Amino acid sequence: MSLISKLKCITFDVTGTLIAYKGELGDYYCMAAKAAGKPCPDYKRMHEGFKTAYTDMAKKYPCFGFAAKIPNIEWWRTCVKDSFIRAGYEYDDETFENIFKRIYASFGSSAPYSVFPDAKPFMRWLRQKGVTVGVVSNAEYRYKDVILPALGLNKGSEWDFGVFSGVVGIEKPDKKIYEIALEMAGNVTPEETLHIGDSFRKDYLPARAVGMHAALLDRFKTLEAQKWSEEGAPVFPDLVSVQEWLTKEETIKVAGSNVN
Repeated sequence: MSLISKLKCITFDVTGTLIAYKGELGDYYCMAAKAAGKPCPDYKRMHEGFKTAYTDMAKKYPCFGFAAKIPNIEWWRTCVKDSFIRAGYEYDDETFENIFKRIYASFGSSAPYSVFPDAKPFMRWLRQKGVTVGVVSNAEYRYKDVILPALGLNKGSEWDFGVFSGVVGIEKPDKKIYEIALEMAGNVTPEETLHIGDSFRKDYLPARAVGMHAALLDRFKTLEAQKWSEEGAPVFPDLVSVQEWLTKEETIKVAGSNVN
């Protein structure tokens, strides 16, 4: 018996699993600064500044300010301003607002992202098989309402439900976000569900903790992938390989599989 015949639901992480960033963060910050008549910021300093600012904001106001009831745009305005300051760039209020509006609009569109070519066919194949398809992501509401649809990943054709941290106020690796996914899938059991992601800590471990099957993608041939396999996680290079694994006619012990 194939594994796919035992599953009623499959959930996906988004970034790194279904979509990827195009270019560098500095590309979009540079374009925004130039449009406001300012020089292009240093890419490396900008990247480091953003990484630190984002980490600090996520710790202080997790889930994009959900609990503190901070509007999404205000959360990002603070994060972007701090990113520039940490990178060594300070602008007057009017200039910063012009820069920020361009950055916020860019990352709320399909422009900075690309869809992996195997994502849409695989998701549609699952739904044709009668499998409920969900998305579980540490992302804000624009992924649900704007970004995924703009990329051609639509609710009703590629996925059935989505659990987004900025909407529900819980983020991975908290296993509660996976429990919410099971409920949204129609209260399917964990044993009937598979989660696919690209993070051992945020995807594999919490999904397994609630009793779901789990598998990881290593699309970029990372050094960590070998360790994931050694820890018992099934690891695949792409969704084509996952489809082959799911349809293989034999009993597979998911938690202990060692697939490369």
